[in-house]
Amino acid sequence: MHLQESGEMYLETIYVLSKNGVVRSLDVAEYMGFSKPSVSRAVGLLKQGGYLLMDGYLTLTESGLDVAKKIYERHTLLSKFLVRLGVDEKTAAEDACKMEHDISDESFSAIKEHVRRNMKNADE
Repeated sequence: MHLQESGEMYLETIYVLSKNGVVRSLDVAEYMGFSKPSVSRAVGLLKQGGYLLMDGYLTLTESGLDVAKKIYERHTLLSKFLVRLGVDEKTAAEDACKMEHDISDESFSAIKEHVRRNMKNADE
């Protein structure tokens, strides 16, 4: 099953929320500002695709966790990178959210390596 941007966003949200404990569909709906029926439908599709388990709480499967971590890493690194370039935090976060789903693995790896090499030195 190929994930669309919305599926990736749900997985990333569940990943972020799970850092503070168990995650319910209601938590996802509140965090994302979506209706409970919309979240229920998305959760069903993610479960059917093998990305999510649901037994009262939402738990990412190994493949769901892989996708969520990938998207979360992209979001955080791109946000920080844009802020370092002079973009305000709110705009940087919004732009990173758009970019994280469409950027190729090759381009992201190049940005990541650039950040590793150049921004580390800037922090010292």
